[in-house]
Amino acid sequence: MTKPVVYHIPVCPFSQRLEILLALRGQPDAVEFRVVDITKPRDPALLAKTRGTTALPVLETHEGKILKESLVILRYLDEVLEGAPLRRSDPYEHAVESMLIAKEGPFTMAGYSYVMNQDMDQREALNEKLLALYRDINAFLLEHNPEGTFLFHEFGLAEAVFTPLFKRFWFLDYYEDFDLPDEPAYARVAKWRTACMAHEATDQVSEEEIVKLYYDYALGAGNGALVNGRKVSSFVFEPRWQDRPMPPRNKYAPSASDKDLGLVVED
Repeated sequence: MTKPVVYHIPVCPFSQRLEILLALRGQPDAVEFRVVDITKPRDPALLAKTRGTTALPVLETHEGKILKESLVILRYLDEVLEGAPLRRSDPYEHAVESMLIAKEGPFTMAGYSYVMNQDMDQREALNEKLLALYRDINAFLLEHNPEGTFLFHEFGLAEAVFTPLFKRFWFLDYYEDFDLPDEPAYARVAKWRTACMAHEATDQVSEEEIVKLYYDYALGAGNGALVNGRKVSSFVFEPRWQDRPMPPRNKYAPSASDKDLGLVVED
């Protein structure tokens, strides 16, 4: 093995963090990405490497050592790649970006809980929980760079962490009609989010791709699990997502059929 290998799901936000880092560092080929099909049982050889862990991405160093957790892998690659790291070099500024990155876990959980929710009576509470987290990030950005666009003067490590989630939350725009209110409490974070999503290093996925592949998440079935009454996951590689129709927006209605979703090809 001549370079690190990342076992991943192409559309996974935690994997996209690594792709963004490599793009920003100008070394997109420094890591070999090997695709894992989550609609099928894990390869026993991969499970042996990870000691039974199925969470992705996983990095295997050129020495055969295994690293797990995307933030750990992100920081590791940022340290070992040639050239100046993406993280802030000033100790205080690095601490500040680390504080913002620490907010990612609850933010991720709130977004995914919202899209996977199947109880219409919980929609308002889930919406408010996510908005509260946006307000918290807004306040943080105002404290540390009130007039800027990014956390500091350019796209950095915190942006690489959050941007894939901003893009995955397209599924909330589509399936829950979610949007940030046009109010001062969200203005700074909205500016940040827009700039992050528009950055040229973050174009690995599209809104159409996210909406189509995450349809089953919107029905409460994550990680390649099957929705009741369906035989094919929306995460399958074939038929290609580009060739499928857009899924129905009403996630609280019964699931569309595999045929309706373009997941089966008729002879």
